[in-house]
Amino acid sequence: MSRVLVFREYGGPETQELVERDVPEPGAGEVRVAVRAAGVNPADWKRRSGRFGTKIALPAPMGLELAGVVESVGADVAGLEVGDAVLGVPARGWGALAEHTIARAEDLVPKPAAVSFVDAAALPVAGATAYDVVHQVPLGPGATLLVTGAGGGVGVIAVQLAVAVLGLRVIGTGSEAKRALLEELGAVFVASGPGVADRLVAAAPDGVDAVVDLVGGEALREAARLAREPAAVVSTADPAGARELGGAGVVRHPTRESLGALLGHVVAGHVRPRVSGVFPLERVAEAVAAVETGHATGKVVVEIG
Repeated sequence: MSRVLVFREYGGPETQELVERDVPEPGAGEVRVAVRAAGVNPADWKRRSGRFGTKIALPAPMGLELAGVVESVGADVAGLEVGDAVLGVPARGWGALAEHTIARAEDLVPKPAAVSFVDAAALPVAGATAYDVVHQVPLGPGATLLVTGAGGGVGVIAVQLAVAVLGLRVIGTGSEAKRALLEELGAVFVASGPGVADRLVAAAPDGVDAVVDLVGGEALREAARLAREPAAVVSTADPAGARELGGAGVVRHPTRESLGALLGHVVAGHVRPRVSGVFPLERVAEAVAAVETGHATGKVVVEIG
């Protein structure tokens, strides 16, 4: 048997449960992964709460990104063998917050030996999203990028890519508790909350070349006012709001493509995953709760096995 976190119905944390299921068998084009670590994302609890609107079969497994070891290979799989260390995303209908899961071979990339399983698990969703969003609006070195919610899992990677790889001047908003981290990463810190509009103008009196929004709502609208071109506003959290302002939602590329490119920067030392909390599978509910508060700095990861 194999344990997995599921939610039985749409709602709060009380709907979650760590249950046992049969060890799964991969189908054509799939592999079974013995999960060593899994990242926790805001999308996990938002999906559980029904915020996305799309209804799925219940109980539904939770967890969207993983790192582990290939344990079984299905038919028509090339390039992966039993024993390979990998990272990526689980196949639809499976979950990463589990001892074993199923993934499509095309959604996995080899894990470099220099990257731990815990750090690797912080990258497939948050890291790949960060890679896509900071590259969506082409900017040259020295341009100014404003990132809202810069201290979260996506934001921490986005800031590092923008500063260390693209050579941008980055203004990052976040809670005061995230100031030290964002300044360490090279961002100009602006405290979020009441009065943030005035603080943003003070940090960028001439406006900014692009906005990466990771918060949505009023934070998106306040940030968008600074963009010299409305089309240079991109949101992962509020695509509809961004489009209303003349911008766009993030355009996602295949996981293998973005994740592979990001891993090159991780191995080169340009980007370092920032994991703020590591929980065992037995305490997975605490890990989800830590992300659900909205105050986690960097990534929360569940270590398994």
